Amino acid sequence: MSIVPIMWSIWSLFVVFTAAVYIYRSNLARDEEDQIFLDDSFSHEQAAQAAILAKVNKVQPLLKVGFSLVAVASAFVVVYYIIDIIHQFK
Repeated sequence: MSIVPIMWSIWSLFVVFTAAVYIYRSNLARDEEDQIFLDDSFSHEQAAQAAILAKVNKVQPLLKVGFSLVAVASAFVVVYYIIDIIHQFK
């Protein structure tokens, strides 16, 4: 059995995982305000923004891991094909 289908399957799983986490984080951050001025009467808005920020901060490490896994898997794919090209020219 060749390693190529396994290699591409693992790479695609990493990409799908990273894309799913990225989309989830984007949906969470959709309602986040860039800049808001609140006085004491808008404490519910401040609590809602803090909750959104807490959820986004929980997802952020997963996104970094996903990007790292995709980068490592992509490097592996590139190196595999470079080695394959070198072996074909021998």
